[in-house]
Amino acid sequence: MSEYSHLLQPIRLGSLQLRNRSLMGSMHTGLEEYGDVSRVAAFYAARARGGAGLIVTGGMAPNREGGVLPGASGLFSVQDIAAHRQVTDAVHAEGGHIAMQILHAGRYAYSPDCVAPSAIKSPISPFAPRELDEAGIEKQIADIATAAARAAEAGYDGVEIMGSEGYLLNQFLVTHTNRREDRWGGSYENRMRLPLEVVRRVRAALGPDRLLIFRLSLIDLIPGGSAWEEVVQLAKAVEAAGADVLNTGIGWHEARVPTIATSVPRAAFADLTAKLRPETGLPVIASNRINSPDLAEALLASGAADMVSMARPWLADADFIVKAASGRAAEIAPCIACNQACLDHTFSGKLTSCLVNPRACHETELVLNPAATPKHIAVIGAGPAGMTAARGLAERGHQVTLFDKSDSLGGQLNLAKQVPGKEEFHGLLRWFARQMQHPNITLRLGAEPRPDDLARFEERIIATGVTPRDPGIATEAGAPVLSYIEVLQGAPVGKRVVVIGAGGIGFDVAGYLAESGPSPTEDISIWRREWGVAPPWQAQGGLVPPAPQPAERQIWLLQRSPGKPGRRLGKTTGWIHRASLAAKGVQMSGGVNYEAIRREGLEISRGETRTEPQLLEADTVVLCTGQEPERSLARQLEARGLSFHLIGGADVAAELDAKRAIDQAMRLAAQL
Repeated sequence: MSEYSHLLQPIRLGSLQLRNRSLMGSMHTGLEEYGDVSRVAAFYAARARGGAGLIVTGGMAPNREGGVLPGASGLFSVQDIAAHRQVTDAVHAEGGHIAMQILHAGRYAYSPDCVAPSAIKSPISPFAPRELDEAGIEKQIADIATAAARAAEAGYDGVEIMGSEGYLLNQFLVTHTNRREDRWGGSYENRMRLPLEVVRRVRAALGPDRLLIFRLSLIDLIPGGSAWEEVVQLAKAVEAAGADVLNTGIGWHEARVPTIATSVPRAAFADLTAKLRPETGLPVIASNRINSPDLAEALLASGAADMVSMARPWLADADFIVKAASGRAAEIAPCIACNQACLDHTFSGKLTSCLVNPRACHETELVLNPAATPKHIAVIGAGPAGMTAARGLAERGHQVTLFDKSDSLGGQLNLAKQVPGKEEFHGLLRWFARQMQHPNITLRLGAEPRPDDLARFEERIIATGVTPRDPGIATEAGAPVLSYIEVLQGAPVGKRVVVIGAGGIGFDVAGYLAESGPSPTEDISIWRREWGVAPPWQAQGGLVPPAPQPAERQIWLLQRSPGKPGRRLGKTTGWIHRASLAAKGVQMSGGVNYEAIRREGLEISRGETRTEPQLLEADTVVLCTGQEPERSLARQLEARGLSFHLIGGADVAAELDAKRAIDQAMRLAAQL
């Protein structure tokens, strides 16, 4: 029997027979708007080839006013059908199945033409929506049904109706956004009228043989969100209206509780799916922070769900199920839920990809073809850039020798994994170590090669990383100063700490020092207390007052630039770091001048006028003041006239940007 007998077990959804119980959940990639349908087809075909039981596309708008962004893709006319047919044909050719998600953004649409149940502006959009009248509501229903009919004509195996995450149908369900007094508002029976009418009309448009999935919000995480009795009532009504499957949505986009970031415990909301499942006769799909076949198998085996939805893990590894089914689960590239190349790109208008797998959404342009003339190549530095280059080159047939002066792989990933909320980096390091076992890779750890050692290689790649930058602050002898490296390696730190530098590393160090006891990411009960989350059958919408554990240390987090610290953190995760530290009592301040580090603490002034200096009394001052490229070996090679390639931090030292380093390394490996 397979190690993943539940995950790999076939399942029947409506009239559709699936080969396993994995769902590649919906993600907006930007590929559809890119204008090259062949790239969209290649992206989804790769996941079908990798074993996905069912794929759900990124959200397709039913009309222009319903698009998340201006120019959002959809099935607006019969002319769009042929393009979508290329995608469905490519997936079916690989033995897969694919459903199209129909997503109407409602007041979340980033457009002055946005519409909603009531004219209440969203906090995440600058545009106030227009309240829909009866004719407008009928138009939205008709357009959604038309999109479903076109999806069937385009060859999709079914559709998913987006009824969660705070989009239009979800907006009608709750009093937070629905203040109507007509038949579409007021009582819950009235508020759920629109989703039910949509399901009925879509069912009629699809006919009996196409799959109809309804994505239901199990926990809104907003004030005035749905009560659990209402969630169950809607699930039963959706079933009666003609849905085949219930997929689960978690939290609105405007919620001030993280739901998919790396600091959220794995499967943090699976208990909600388990609670709903006995209430309905439909198959129920679990979602959010499920990123390994072992976890998926455990959830299915426990009866928590009938299927498991994983979205970003399919970005990290297109062969997720194939590897699990063939005894190679350790080779699955792990999704670390960092959001850096997926959601951050989406909300910045960039094409989605993946920090761990830069080939995601670039399948047709970033190709590791066999090398015409294999070479002997030296890679110096076994951090993320060096290991990525070594792996890519080895796959192409080159013989690679990977050097590192440390006796362990990983470089500064070994520091990142120490930070509470970044436990996923342990798995990333294990995966990298497994990748380095390639027969074309020779490891030379604990070795610091000299130019003479490297002269025999045909290519040399310098991936030696970074060194901490000296900020040039006057420092008194005996002052208690540590670098961020020393702190994350376990150096003793006092009870009063000043962290100088509020970039990503400064926030990580402050988080590391603020946490005591188990990491909330590893203990769901602690995490729920910290963020004020309760099961929705205990609290409407799933919200209760947060009760974070205060930090045992007094911590200041300072930056030279004016304004609030953390403005340049990740677009979709920066607020989480800021909120978490604020809840711990960390004092964050910008516009600070560092006058001197003394034995008693840090002497500062403020602003351009350099106000009267004051002393922040501290037992420890931690320097997180940036990095410099480590190029000493590069300079030696240059002096010898030996050519080389610089990648990663050795090329550009910018906040230890693993996303950029891995992408650069993979592209170089594809070119050499």
